[in-house]
Amino acid sequence: MLTIGYVRLDGDPQAQAAMLQACGCQVVRIEEPAGPGGEDFGVLHAILDFIGDGDELVVGRLEHLGASSRAMLAALERLEDRGAALRVLTPELSSRGPGGSALRAALEAVAAVEPAGGQRPRRPAATHEIRALQQAGVGPVEIARRLGVSRMTVWRKLKALDDCPC
Repeated sequence: MLTIGYVRLDGDPQAQAAMLQACGCQVVRIEEPAGPGGEDFGVLHAILDFIGDGDELVVGRLEHLGASSRAMLAALERLEDRGAALRVLTPELSSRGPGGSALRAALEAVAAVEPAGGQRPRRPAATHEIRALQQAGVGPVEIARRLGVSRMTVWRKLKALDDCPC
């Protein structure tokens, strides 16, 4: 049985790798996010292709498996298909035993309600709402918070209103 540690580069990768080795990982692989979005999981996919029956993948945190619940669930399914297990250090989770079915159920439940692409939906801010709040004396930061939009959206809409010859 092989125990493979996987580190997603966030924080101190050497300290994370040492922690995984201390937990009994014979092999530790470190992934550096590629590009501005940092969504490349090439090392993880290579591990999932290599890992065998009875082996175990150990990660520091569950979110190291993917950028969304769907991606984490897909990684868990690939491990199960190959007869391997998952162990998460923080919080302590394992795909083995009764906790494994609970972990899978939780990921499935979150993935079922998660928007496609893993991003939360934002509603477009109506210009008239922004103007009304501004005229009521509410600042741009508070307007953004109340309407659930970014501050930049508020600033852009206010600038467009100021530039409008209406």
